[in-house]
Amino acid sequence: MFDLVDQRGIDGGMDRFSPNRRTALAGFAASAAFATVPERAFAAPQTAAALLDRLAWQLLTLQPAEATRLGVDTGSHADLRARLDDRSAAGVAKTRLFLTESLAALGRVSRGGLDAATLTSVAVTESAFRTALDGMKLPYGVATIGNWRNTPYTVVQNVGAWLDVPQLLDGDQPVRSAADAEAYLSRLSAMAVQLDGETARGRSARGQGLVPPSFLLDKTIAGVVATVRDAASTDGPLIGPLARKTQTIPGAWGDRAVKIVQGSVIPALERQLGELRAQRAVATEAAGLGSRPHGPEWYAWGLRASTTTRRGPAEIHALGIAQLIDLHAQMDVILKGFGLTQGTIGERATALQRRPEMVFPNNDEGRRQIVAYMQGKIDAIRPRLPDAFRRLTEGKLEIRRMPLAQEPGAPAAYGGPGALDGSIPGRVWVNLGDPSIHNRVTIPDLVFHEGIPGHVWQGEYAQKLPLIRSILAFNAYSEGWALYAEQLADELGMYDGDPAGRLGYLMGLSWRAVRLVVDTGIHAMGWTRERALAEFVAATGLPMSNAASEIDRYCAWPGQACGYKLGQTEIVAQRDRAKAALGARFDLRDFNQAVVEGGNVPLDVLGGNITRYIARARA
Repeated sequence: MFDLVDQRGIDGGMDRFSPNRRTALAGFAASAAFATVPERAFAAPQTAAALLDRLAWQLLTLQPAEATRLGVDTGSHADLRARLDDRSAAGVAKTRLFLTESLAALGRVSRGGLDAATLTSVAVTESAFRTALDGMKLPYGVATIGNWRNTPYTVVQNVGAWLDVPQLLDGDQPVRSAADAEAYLSRLSAMAVQLDGETARGRSARGQGLVPPSFLLDKTIAGVVATVRDAASTDGPLIGPLARKTQTIPGAWGDRAVKIVQGSVIPALERQLGELRAQRAVATEAAGLGSRPHGPEWYAWGLRASTTTRRGPAEIHALGIAQLIDLHAQMDVILKGFGLTQGTIGERATALQRRPEMVFPNNDEGRRQIVAYMQGKIDAIRPRLPDAFRRLTEGKLEIRRMPLAQEPGAPAAYGGPGALDGSIPGRVWVNLGDPSIHNRVTIPDLVFHEGIPGHVWQGEYAQKLPLIRSILAFNAYSEGWALYAEQLADELGMYDGDPAGRLGYLMGLSWRAVRLVVDTGIHAMGWTRERALAEFVAATGLPMSNAASEIDRYCAWPGQACGYKLGQTEIVAQRDRAKAALGARFDLRDFNQAVVEGGNVPLDVLGGNITRYIARARA
């Protein structure tokens, strides 16, 4: 067991896109290009930029909830606000056809004469589409396009419509008019079809010998049972948001929602429960993919999708151990400064977090204090951002509690940018089900990662790129940036006079380093859940409740956890390369601008961006 440490859910040239992008989107809204992908959609010659926009809108017809998150489900695309994605086998086949024909169209694009930004957007789109298509060729699972929630399991404790629809309706679904309220009801009606599509695919996977681990199914079944219990309640996860949002809109919205939920949604949830219980009857405690049919093949793809590299499990495992040893030495110094000299790093980090001055009350007042403490850290870093960036984005942000049904299977927090037009702010969703997982040691690191200058901050820059780039994301870049953002917070002096907070920062790095060890241990080396928990707690010092949520997440999303540290390691390596090449000409603000304005890209494309930045800085 490691005597190590912790804690813990987009290149191109640097041309900025004009403020008239909204007008351009409105123009595309009138185009006939938004039909669903038949061959004729690609028949006529078109510019690369036009093709990319065409593909973006076609992708949004397949992922209408994403259109709502981005705030582009308006005008000619208002119908997207009323729809959900098709999670049936037929829906997957339709998406595979889209990807196949899109890649063929991209392959016909002449690269000659394209500017750097467009070349990069084409490369990024091809990479995302090809990786997703390869994932969809696997015999089971959920392979996403421009998302990080890849999983071999159709429904599990942190995956499925039973979670996604309530969060969409509560968080992103706008209800400002009667038409919006009708769209809400339409999505609510579509939930039953979405659930049944998942249920059928889960049944098919079970027929192939693939079911989730028993401990994940226990959490999932408990969560779905709670959703069924509360579904028809007027303040429940499905009807409550509509009741709040329609208080000034005349209509029997709540009564209609109750009828939909009782008539179709609850029966579909109960059918899904039946399948989950059938899976539980044959499930084992085997945590990883190694013992499952096609498991090694699926895990190799999961690592590729999440890291945008071809690194294998053994290499990733060894890298994690080496980084943990270095971080362990730094943490030891801080812990000794607190008088903590006995025990492992994990044990001493845990002891510090339990001191009275570090914790919050374990009640609603404690929850309020946690949100306020998080907000205070965001407010404190904003004035320091000009020292790290040449051009600032707005950083619209609010901190909200996760939906209650989601909390048992969710991480401590996650965040991202809001709507493209600013109508919905970026959000940090914080898990407050068990307030004890948060304390003054770990919160600063968490909020800088999820909020500013992490996911919310980086996401706003990405949204200035073409629409396709706002949709597509690469886990290694986005999570690598967020981890690098924690490093920037330290370099900006956010932990000056706060050794506990800086310990939390090093714990955060250790947390992401141990993920390299534990994720590969679970899925490639046959580790049990118990061994993974023991290694994780020894390395991080996280509370067991938090650690259990983390380990279960790695079991559900194989490979995803490895993107964080690999991405941050590559960004730091590129910074070191730029420093060596530029010497006195190196400016941190310009480097960071090159990384963040280049958008969310695979790691090899990031290297190309930095090469161009170095050439410009030398000119």
